[in-house]
Amino acid sequence: MSISDIRKSLKDYAKDIKINLGNVLDEEGSPGLNEKQIAGIALASAYATNNKALVEALEADYKETFTEAELDAVKGSTTIMAMNNIYYRFIHLASDKEYGKMPAGLRMNIIGNPGIEKVDFELYALAVSAINGCGMCMDAHVSVVEKAGISKQGVQSTIRIASVVHATAQALTIG
Repeated sequence: MSISDIRKSLKDYAKDIKINLGNVLDEEGSPGLNEKQIAGIALASAYATNNKALVEALEADYKETFTEAELDAVKGSTTIMAMNNIYYRFIHLASDKEYGKMPAGLRMNIIGNPGIEKVDFELYALAVSAINGCGMCMDAHVSVVEKAGISKQGVQSTIRIASVVHATAQALTIG
């Protein structure tokens, strides 16, 4: 199954999502990002949704885009954010701010050495953080990618991809 097949399978109630999915997965529809960044953001977002059909479709469409090491980095960004988004969302939302002063005590070495371009890893992590709703993590990743030269439009494109991929997974789950 491909993304084209996924789009065709979406019901009429998800017509907007079908159209948006067709628009955000290329450079014209996601200005400020290159094709590899778009593919990685989409794939990291799909991993974050846990929707098997969507993951398999994107993996099939992007199988020639990534080396095995690059694909591991996409998976790594999603996995580390699954942990960090929970932890830092708690720190941000807890009434007792003493928790924020305590060392996290969690291993996060992949963030410092992701095995791919740091800016790409950070874009993937930003998309996953948006899906997981961690404002503290989103702020941190936006700061890093903007310092690396990603425009506000590129950041917006990242979030647009994440939101459309997430909505696609929701539509597939609903049926």
